[in-house]
Amino acid sequence: MPEPVSSWADDIDENDASILPSPKEEIKGDTKIVTEYSFNQDGKKVKTIRTYKIEKKMVPKVIAQRKAWSKFGMSKNDKPGPNPQTTVVAEEIWMQFVANKEEAEKEQGEQSALDKLKATNKGVVKCRICKEDHWTTQCPYKDTLGPLKDSLSNVEREPGAGAPPTAAVAAPAPSQAGGKYVPPSKRGVEGRVGDTMPDKRRDDTAAIRVSNLSENVTEDDLQTLCKPFGHIARIFLAKDKTTQLCKGFAFVNYHSKESAAAAIAVLHRHPFDHLILSAEWAKPSGDR
Repeated sequence: MPEPVSSWADDIDENDASILPSPKEEIKGDTKIVTEYSFNQDGKKVKTIRTYKIEKKMVPKVIAQRKAWSKFGMSKNDKPGPNPQTTVVAEEIWMQFVANKEEAEKEQGEQSALDKLKATNKGVVKCRICKEDHWTTQCPYKDTLGPLKDSLSNVEREPGAGAPPTAAVAAPAPSQAGGKYVPPSKRGVEGRVGDTMPDKRRDDTAAIRVSNLSENVTEDDLQTLCKPFGHIARIFLAKDKTTQLCKGFAFVNYHSKESAAAAIAVLHRHPFDHLILSAEWAKPSGDR
């Protein structure tokens, strides 16, 4: 008959509850079993069994010599190997010694820059509607700018509108003696022929006012919204001085009245950024 297995509690004297058995170590092949006894938080005796797997590794000669050193001090009589009462076995930490510190930092900087580019996903895709870095199907403005572009195809624009009429040039009169300088503004007076200076001032008659804008609207959004109607001369977006957010209205100047009229016809009562836009002719500066 097999011998009965005794309990570990039988090895402890019941009369002396403060004495714990000494830890035991048992090696079976490539396995090491360590048995320890301790008290828990409730003051009860606890038996802890740890199982280790013994592995053989090739180490440098210097490390092998250091492991053969004899122990000293309070660990002079300890057995070979780490003592669990004084030594904690943790994971191995590998150290890499770099000879050139600048090259190592440069490589780390290049890798970090590539990681940031991959994380931001910039320049990989571009939306066809708002020109941002996301797929067209995931564009937040596809329900507003998409129908707007479809409606632009139905707006007819007259070609060549807004071109200034050519002024008739009179025949040059005989030049006076002396070769005096004549200002351009007076070159058509008293027989003198010349062209007037071009007026580069902005034409406010081709300006429109777009209101009921969201506070998150930027000039780039207005450029994308109003550019399909014609060439834009100027965009003024009213912003708050403190928060730099949109105040709700903006002025857009076109090069021709036809482009401005087409923009008003399409943008008025058009949904944009969860709001209904209002587009009208801008009043002159003196009437505001």
